[in-house]
Amino acid sequence: MTIRLDLQSVQFGDKERCIAEGAGFHVSAFRYDSGIAALRVKSRRGEIVVLPFVGHQIWSCMFDGRDLTMKSMFTQPVPTRAYLETYGAFFIHCGATAIGAPGPTDRHPLHGELPLAPFQKGFVELDEARQTCAVIGTYEHTVAFSYHYLATSRYVIQADSSLLDVSLQVDNLKKTPMDLMYLAHANFRPVDNGELIYSAPYTPQAVRVRKSIPAHITPKPGYREFLEELGVNPAIHHVLRPDLAFDPEVAMMIDMRADKDGFAHALMKHPGGASDYMRYRPDQCGQCCRWICRTPDQDAIGIAFPCTSEVEGYTAEKKKGLYAVVEGGKSWRVDMRMGALSPSETVAVLKEIRAITA
Repeated sequence: MTIRLDLQSVQFGDKERCIAEGAGFHVSAFRYDSGIAALRVKSRRGEIVVLPFVGHQIWSCMFDGRDLTMKSMFTQPVPTRAYLETYGAFFIHCGATAIGAPGPTDRHPLHGELPLAPFQKGFVELDEARQTCAVIGTYEHTVAFSYHYLATSRYVIQADSSLLDVSLQVDNLKKTPMDLMYLAHANFRPVDNGELIYSAPYTPQAVRVRKSIPAHITPKPGYREFLEELGVNPAIHHVLRPDLAFDPEVAMMIDMRADKDGFAHALMKHPGGASDYMRYRPDQCGQCCRWICRTPDQDAIGIAFPCTSEVEGYTAEKKKGLYAVVEGGKSWRVDMRMGALSPSETVAVLKEIRAITA
């Protein structure tokens, strides 16, 4: 039996209260002091907090007693449409009409309209037979003469799993083609001396460090030199030593390879043997970005951001031809899996990666 709850009918009050229970889950609703509605989904292994009407962000994620979410300057989400004024979520959909930092001729906000889009509808589905909980949100975006699409975001958790299945589908509601750019911004918390292992060649040609510096960051002395060193030898960043200068940030594009089932894999292996993990299908997102930021105020790593484009803004990516085209009345979709792996699960994924890169 599947129980479906329409979040439009739920009252999100100051006091957290249970709104659904079953299939190994406890679902509760509340509002942060900032006024933003939130949904807490607890499983047997952990919990996520979703902002159902603000970008459908996963604000926080915890499994097996460990917080996977980046460290940020924000203790709660803030009501704003400015990307950097409420930045601290575990997962953010970016796009869909542009991604990256806007270039000199661009007019789009940083990472497009999706990160803080006002999702109009939301649902929770509890499936007793499968022991799953799905959190679903939809956002209809309409700009006269330009865009009309429906984005459907879905997060699915199994009651006894520490992994999330994440998807986004974009339906082009116009009769004419739509240029689409997308990036999945999954912000894990770095682990000192964690090891980055992923299904790509570890060469400067396949792991390309971004040398341009976005307008929203101010480099420190030695930063440009560090980028140059990484560009020659990307393996320098494979062990997250506390002394490495990912301040304010380092980004790189990676040519990921897929396994026989079509999945690319990336993980951050902890010194104790467990890991944080991301997998996706390169046939859906042909690019992959890695992002690392380690400062006294913010500590985050994007182990692998599946994306359609690089991150230099709409005009630059359009010129490169790095975007998807969704024909009128057609759909585009991306599917990912992310979360935490036990030591034994980590060993199994490492075997898959070695088979790809051998």
